[in-house]
Amino acid sequence: MNHKRVAKDTAQVLISYLTFQAAKVVVTQLYETNPGLGIWLTEFSSADRIQDGELYLEALMQENRELALRLMTVREHLAEEVVEFLPEMVKTGIQESNMGHRRRLLERMTQMSPQESSSNDSALEVETDTDVEEEPD
Repeated sequence: MNHKRVAKDTAQVLISYLTFQAAKVVVTQLYETNPGLGIWLTEFSSADRIQDGELYLEALMQENRELALRLMTVREHLAEEVVEFLPEMVKTGIQESNMGHRRRLLERMTQMSPQESSSNDSALEVETDTDVEEEPD
């Protein structure tokens, strides 16, 4: 496994996600201050376009430089605010998630199917009936 490649790909996904979050922040701000521009940016930021944050910013730079610069500023601010917490949050989140998945798998593996359960219950009833001694009257 190439750990450097995994780290690079993960960083790229995070950068694109922070670009997406920056676009959401800017759209929200624009709806309050310039609704028409907010609508335009919402339409410009279609789901397929914003999948790659860098290509999205390049395209936005061609259409509206001011918005592109604003998005880059917001994205950088978001990165400064959240990146330092990510390593521990990611490790803890994965550990907790894995533990939950393992627990559910173990629960499924240890549960008996309804057919097994009913046949075992019937056998238990037969054994219980024969084990009980009747008291004389």
